[in-house]
Amino acid sequence: MDLLRAIKELEQERQRLDTAIARLEEMLRETKPSQPAKRRGRKRMSSVERRVVAQRMREYWARKRAGQQDDS
Repeated sequence: MDLLRAIKELEQERQRLDTAIARLEEMLRETKPSQPAKRRGRKRMSSVERRVVAQRMREYWARKRAGQQDDS
């Protein structure tokens, strides 16, 4: 009969855990909207920054092409 008692105790513990989980989830739902949403993703580049990067890449590829011509 110890097995039946163990099952009953486990079912009572499961009920306590279910209640605790439900309370925690409720707390989470209540606090979640108050937190501001964080913006994720890449930083937007200004047109000036884009021009600087474009120039740097043009110079990079020009050097790269010049190096390949020497190898041929």
